[in-house]
Parts: sequence; structure tokens; C-alpha cells
Amino acid sequence: MDTIELRRLARIENDNWWHRERREILSAELLRFSVPGNAVDIGAAAGGGSRVLADHGWQVTAIDLNPDAVALARAHGVEAYQGDARYLPLPPCEYDLALALDVLEHIEEDARAAAEITRVLKPGGTALVSVPCDMALWSAHDVALGRVRRYTRQALAELIEGAGLVLERVWSRGVLLRPFLRRLRHRTVRREDLAPLHPVPNEALRLAAALERRLPAGTWPGTWLFARARRPG
Repeated sequence: MDTIELRRLARIENDNWWHRERREILSAELLRFSVPGNAVDIGAAAGGGSRVLADHGWQVTAIDLNPDAVALARAHGVEAYQGDARYLPLPPCEYDLALALDVLEHIEEDARAAAEITRVLKPGGTALVSVPCDMALWSAHDVALGRVRRYTRQALAELIEGAGLVLERVWSRGVLLRPFLRRLRHRTVRREDLAPLHPVPNEALRLAAALERRLPAGTWPGTWLFARARRPG
């Protein structure tokens, strides 16, 4: 993926319902902190998470395996380094917050990546992770996106706790959309399926996701899982 493609991805992220919803979730989680600190955005891609952190006053370091993603982050004034999530080019005990949003499902050695999250967090630091859930939803769409797995709640909890973190909360997202997305994605993926959504379905999905935020649906089966954990102090 070159810089032109990443800039295109950044434009898609600005409008795409899921990226917008993910930014809303991140913004809500940041309200838990009395003051901003140092954060690392692992697998920063086009930089949506990094920009949310910066907008809330955090000092951000972005990490991505793609050198073009690193260049794009730097062009936006974000400190960024090329690096593998399994071997982060960062010192230990440095960050108050570590993000790994839709990252771990792409990594065969996800336990190694989870251990790196623990290593770079300060004692008492927070990790925020998101992953697609439930292998019953596995489809050609996952393959096209380069995923190697989807997670159950138990598998995600075991991964996080096995890395030495204390799990505080796991919750579902995409509950209302699960039947629709399951039907949509259990087809052969066409090229246009990975292109930007038409504005009408994109807005409908955004509204459904916004509605879900108002419902006590965090324990229901969804399409994504979020987890918050902390490194013991």
C-alpha cells in the first residue's frame, strides 16, 4: 500500500461507519482519564486512532509495519516508527495507554504481540483492544482483509490475561448489525465489497451503531469485541 493508497484509506476512514464508531468508542474511553499522558497506537494504519488521541491532548507515538503509514503519520505531525507488533521498537514501561484496534487478528503470534503491549505500558497503564469476534462469522471478507482468526470472549480474555494484564471489561459491538453483516459477508467477496460504501447504507449502518451505544447490549453476541485491561501497578 503506497502513500496515495493510504491517503485514500484516510479519506475512507473519515466517513466509514465502523471507523467513525471506533473513534466514538475511543473518545468515550479517554474520558476515563483525568489527564492525558503518553499513548502508543499499534497498527496505526491511516491514523484515525492517533488523531483522536492527539485531539484529546495525548502525546502519541504511532507504530505500523507499513513504511507508507509511518510517513503519513509523520506528515500529520505524529511521532511514528516502522515496527512489528510482536517486536515493538519502543522502550519498556513508557506509555500510559496502548491501543491495538483491529490488529491482533492479523497476527499468527498474537500472544507475542499481547506481551509487547504489556511490556511498553507503565505499571498501572491501560490497554484498549478491539478484535472481530466469533469464527461462526468467518467469511471470505476476513480472508480478503488478511485476518487469521476471529475471537471468542474467552479466547480474548485468555490472551490478555496470559500477557500479564488485568482484564477490566470486555464488551460487544455490532450487536444490532450482526444478522445483516453475517448475511452480507457470507458471499464471495468482490472487489467493490472492499471499496467505500455507498452513502445511504453507510449512513444507515452509522445510525444503527449510534443507537446501539444507547442500549445495554455489551454482553450480547456481536461482530466485534472490545477489551480494556491494565498492567498491574
